[in-house]
Amino acid sequence: MDIPLETLKERIKGQRVVKYLLDCRFKGNVYLVGGAIRELCLNNTPKDYDLALSDRKDLNKIEHLFGKGVFVLGKKPIQIYRLAKKDISIDITLLDDTIEKDLSRRDFTINAIAFDIKNNVLVDPLNGLEDIKKGLIVYPSKISLIDDPLRMLKAIRHFSNLKDFKIHRKLIDSIKELKHLIIKTAPERIKYELDRIIVSPNPYDGIKMMEKTSLLFEIFPELACMKNLDIEKRFVLETFGHTIAGFMYLNKYNNIYQLDAKNLRDVGYALLFHDLGKPHTFSYDENKNVVHFFYHERYSQKIASNIMERLRFSSIEIKNIIKLIQNHMRIFLISNNESTEKAIRRIVYKMEGLTPSLILLSLCDMYGSSGGQENPSTRLVHEKCDELLITYAEWKKEPLPRLVNGYELIEIGFKEGPQIGKVMNEIRERQIAGDINEKEEALAYAKQMLRQNLNNTQSHL
Repeated sequence: MDIPLETLKERIKGQRVVKYLLDCRFKGNVYLVGGAIRELCLNNTPKDYDLALSDRKDLNKIEHLFGKGVFVLGKKPIQIYRLAKKDISIDITLLDDTIEKDLSRRDFTINAIAFDIKNNVLVDPLNGLEDIKKGLIVYPSKISLIDDPLRMLKAIRHFSNLKDFKIHRKLIDSIKELKHLIIKTAPERIKYELDRIIVSPNPYDGIKMMEKTSLLFEIFPELACMKNLDIEKRFVLETFGHTIAGFMYLNKYNNIYQLDAKNLRDVGYALLFHDLGKPHTFSYDENKNVVHFFYHERYSQKIASNIMERLRFSSIEIKNIIKLIQNHMRIFLISNNESTEKAIRRIVYKMEGLTPSLILLSLCDMYGSSGGQENPSTRLVHEKCDELLITYAEWKKEPLPRLVNGYELIEIGFKEGPQIGKVMNEIRERQIAGDINEKEEALAYAKQMLRQNLNNTQSHL
């Protein structure tokens, strides 16, 4: 986007954060730097702001100006001072050299632009404004990737988020060459960038670029097994191929189901991991000329759990993603003319609040396999998804009640421990199936299980 410099300056000075700063007399120079200027060039509103100060004393002035103290991120010598107030987030760094030297060390030229608030001057030593105009993601030098390998993933995050931008050929080549360095990065930082790629406007482009540069296989070596399986078995319907293709439909169908960013992110990871077990469960029936992957979802969830532990996913993220992987075949299994209303209810009661997420995952999986084409099978799946949404809306109005709790099981004779959870799950499954509907029935079933456990214990004495 081509924007006159004076127009850009006025746009910068029109930002609420900058207006505050313009009214203050600083001892040194205060620069607005980084992504905020890039976003303003693209006619977007920045979500956060970065400042660089030439004099440390101005940090106290900014705290006083916003009526909020800063807190420190990172360790010496590289520290960031963050000021967070309601809808304002400002990261502040202290310059140890000139602003030009500071900008030359930044990740990409499109982020290496500064506005000198005190002197009303734009500083652009790496021609970042020209690269924004061209829609190019360019790095200052290969050293910048070696210094911080996460920048390879950041480049792809920008690629998937910035409309009509491309990654410069030299940067792509350098990522291919230096991809192995990514494992030196803290797993939490890697996950943060992956999250932003998955919930971006173009997750498919981002994932494909990770595949093209092989960064995908450095972070997830388990995916290489799927790709190798496709090559070795010469699959027409590729296990790895359809997984990646599924990302083309993530935003398309989320426009219908309107999952929030956290649930959308979890669906994206479930899509990426859902078939990891297939290379370990491949079998071929020569008589029927059919390929099988029996119980592949069980293997997938184990492999996915290891990956998520490695990348420091939260416990709730792991729980939700594993539940989606475990159940990713359920909608397909009931997508026939013989399935009953009871089967629909069972899925909703099983998935509860994750029902829309399972629907979105199933559609991405399905259209990744069909190449986006409709056929009688895809239409049946859509019908079942519509039925699931109706039942889900009913469930939200009146969720299935929990008939018993752990304390009640202890009162009838169970001891504290994992057995209580097992019994409660058994009761829940029977409740979902419609076999148990009242508390009295649930307690009677629990007492029956207690007697069976006692008999089994005595028979082993």
